[in-house]
Amino acid sequence: MGERHLSTTPSDAPRTASGSDAYLSNPMYRWYVLGLLVVSYVFNVIDRGALGILVQPIKQELQISDTAMGMLTGLAFAIFYSIMGIPIARLADRWQRVKVLALAVALWSVATAACGAAVNYLTLFIARSATGVGEAGGSPPSHSLISDYFPAAKRATALAIYAMAVPFGTALGAFFSGNLNVMFGWRVTFMLVGLPGLVVALLVLFTLKEPPRGYSDGPGVQRNAEAPPFLEVFRFLLTRRSFMHMSLAAALHAVVWYSGSAWNATFFIRSHGMDTASAGNYLAIFALVGTIGSFLGGYLSDRLSVWRNDRRWYMWVPGAACLLMVPFQFLSYMSPTLDVVVPSFIVMVVLASMFFGPSFAVAQSVATLRMRAVSTSVLLFVQTIIGLCVGPLVAGFLSDHLAPQFGEHSLRYGLVVIGLANIWAAVHYMIGGRHYRADLEQTARLNENT
Repeated sequence: MGERHLSTTPSDAPRTASGSDAYLSNPMYRWYVLGLLVVSYVFNVIDRGALGILVQPIKQELQISDTAMGMLTGLAFAIFYSIMGIPIARLADRWQRVKVLALAVALWSVATAACGAAVNYLTLFIARSATGVGEAGGSPPSHSLISDYFPAAKRATALAIYAMAVPFGTALGAFFSGNLNVMFGWRVTFMLVGLPGLVVALLVLFTLKEPPRGYSDGPGVQRNAEAPPFLEVFRFLLTRRSFMHMSLAAALHAVVWYSGSAWNATFFIRSHGMDTASAGNYLAIFALVGTIGSFLGGYLSDRLSVWRNDRRWYMWVPGAACLLMVPFQFLSYMSPTLDVVVPSFIVMVVLASMFFGPSFAVAQSVATLRMRAVSTSVLLFVQTIIGLCVGPLVAGFLSDHLAPQFGEHSLRYGLVVIGLANIWAAVHYMIGGRHYRADLEQTARLNENT
């Protein structure tokens, strides 16, 4: 196929493959790689999100507060996910990314199944933390592999397709977790959604090939450069103002995203009288529609940046989506009838999903070749430590403290307040756009001269 001719500049064209690298020139294999990475990410999201559907039955059995459940859904996962993400990404920049990913998939799958064997809140907290350690090794090596298989002019679209695993995995997780809980209970549900990931780990290990570093970045880049020390990478990223503002924007949006992921099922159960199966079915539909937003965010960013000859659209598209999302959040959580809630939720989820592809494309583009996995891990660290630690916990805290006044409906007010963080996120996306082109030029020079 003519993928290499779609690039806007000669440096976007991948080098000619030969010998043992011939598989890299096969477009079908390239898309197989992306497809399997998407599947692994789907299982990542299913295992991560299963707890959100099962909050209410776990809360009832273990007799714990919304604040404690907020810590379980957010803090227990986020601390280990964010802390371990950087050394694992560092390993991916130095070692074989395929093996790092395979080990990570196996670990998070076993840890998710172990959640079903928890005997109390502490053991469930430990198992949830282990899930975070495993999932920390998912996206950094995957993003780095995608960047080597797809040229720059196609990269945001490829990353957006990869990011479609989030809403798609959320849909599958909501559907299966909600219905399996009704049939078998929450403990068996964790085991049934976790263990199939071991098959994916084997497929990754034995069918994915490790590409040369920088394969799709053109003939002018230095592919054999050593990965720089982490502190050097971190200092480098701190000097990229576009990266820092984009990371803060993604983190603030993640506060909203993760609070919804943790509490939306409980919101429908409490405010609209559903059981876990019905809530899971609704959330599955919303998440499937959200795949449109994941693809649209990357596609629009790629197309508009080429059409307008201005790569700042990678910042402007997610920024506009965050801002447009706010009024639909109010309608989704405050409307008393599902006739308004359902269409509002659909629009809200589409807009919420548009930040994935552009944000990760920015992280990959401002980093040099041997910094890409770490760049993703730093973005995920900021996004997770702020979004996942703050969002679910604060929403649960607000729900507990508003319960005397609003009863079972207190959660909807907490989610509305959390949603205002999207306005702040939009501001950082717009500020980051001012610095993006200059940062890209500096990185391009470093890739050629390192």
